[in-house]
Amino acid sequence: MTARPVANEFDVIVIGSGMGGMTAAAALSRLDHKVLLLEQAQTIGGLTHAFTRDGFTWDVGLHYCGTFGRDQLAGRILDWLSGGTIDFHSVGTVYDTLHFPDGFDISVGRPAAAYKMELKDRFPGNVDEIDAYFEALLSAEEAGHMVGAERAIPEPFRSAHHWWNKRKIQRWCSRTTGEVIAELISNPKLAAVLSAQWCTYGGKPKESSFAIHATIMGHYLEGAAYPVGGAAAIARGLVPVIEAAGGSARAGTPVSEILLEDGKAVGVRTGSGEKINAPYIVSAIGAGETVKYLLPQEIREQHWTREIATFKPSICHFEVFLGFEGDIARHGATRSNHWFYESWNTNDAIWTPTDGGPIPMMFVSFPSLKDPAHDPGPSSKHTGEMLIWADWSSVAKFAAGGAEENADDWAAFKQSIESRMMAFFAEKFPALEPLVVYRELGTPLATASFTGHEKGGFYGVETTPRRMLSEALNARTPVPGLFLAGQDVMSPGIAGALSGGMLGAAAIDPRVFQKLR
Repeated sequence: MTARPVANEFDVIVIGSGMGGMTAAAALSRLDHKVLLLEQAQTIGGLTHAFTRDGFTWDVGLHYCGTFGRDQLAGRILDWLSGGTIDFHSVGTVYDTLHFPDGFDISVGRPAAAYKMELKDRFPGNVDEIDAYFEALLSAEEAGHMVGAERAIPEPFRSAHHWWNKRKIQRWCSRTTGEVIAELISNPKLAAVLSAQWCTYGGKPKESSFAIHATIMGHYLEGAAYPVGGAAAIARGLVPVIEAAGGSARAGTPVSEILLEDGKAVGVRTGSGEKINAPYIVSAIGAGETVKYLLPQEIREQHWTREIATFKPSICHFEVFLGFEGDIARHGATRSNHWFYESWNTNDAIWTPTDGGPIPMMFVSFPSLKDPAHDPGPSSKHTGEMLIWADWSSVAKFAAGGAEENADDWAAFKQSIESRMMAFFAEKFPALEPLVVYRELGTPLATASFTGHEKGGFYGVETTPRRMLSEALNARTPVPGLFLAGQDVMSPGIAGALSGGMLGAAAIDPRVFQKLR
């Protein structure tokens, strides 16, 4: 028998280098596993990567994170993973400002007690309801973490854990955010305020599990932070850890197939045809993408894969990356993010540009003000980003080669989107708009191309109660040797992907669980 080439001998292969994949790879590397991290794009980092144009640099998917302080759980995990080389800096006391019709603005900040006091000042007739909401938030956050932990625990411990906690899990995971808030809150405007930040996890209040809402909102209660040096600092801190353990991180290496022998995952085949073997395979590209595109037909016919295939992808988005020259703080930019709602109905936040209607909601962020390492230089260069949430139907006709076949229509469509978004921005920040010297539109097609996410889904699979209660999204799959990691295993977003990466690693090496406490 011919021995495999030494270059192909790894303990673990991790597919996808987003936050979940990098975390799983770095965690296992910290425990002396030799890991190969594969990324289809030309840059390691997934939605934590950055790009540069005309001297401006933007992150593509990280705007702020909770619990990343050095004394908080995610911060302690990242310190362990990186050896302390990644630092997050507080966004400030206020990290979100919500803007509603009729000039109603409210600041969301830390500590949680201060935000509760602000809510009670603004809604004095709902004081007891506000207390009840925050109590529910903490209880549901616990339920969300219970579900996440179960997805990495082997049987029979998983079933025992679920039996012991099933009442709490069922109570909070099986109901939507809208249902729980309607039960607790009688004032429609207060209900709108409490559900307004749903775009941080991509599930409308009437569709998302309250446990996911609570997990995401809860992790911001003690403040938000931003990585020093921008989101790309995460890959700069984690890739050397993988390499120091004898592993490797390869960009520009798409995986076309997960290889199985006798029903067990034993390796991968890359897009170039190279076969690489390892006893453990971790897919962090998304549960749906894994089962639909990387597994053979006989596995796709199993119950767990059929269930995953029925989950819808999350919402997609358009984003305009802005480059400014000038003192943007003096002209209205802040470290706090801004959420502009044109209606009190927070469910009505997804724009359908093809129907000619107005933009219902926009998220605006100024990352250069959040990063203490940012050097504006002599011309005071600063960056901004504005996002609107959309449905894939708005770009569906341009997918699968349609943009190339109808280049003029696609260019006109993009120009229309960008112009309408800029008009919205100019209305909200009239003093800032004249300082814009560069702008570039990102589309759902770009997200789909770069990440491989179905229909440009920004947050993995749907955030519904069905997703939370599913037994198909376990880190440990029914295929021996195959594991899932990332936000589909835990919850959407950067912190959720980090937790999902740790859970994927823990399913392989239980010593990782010690770092999740």
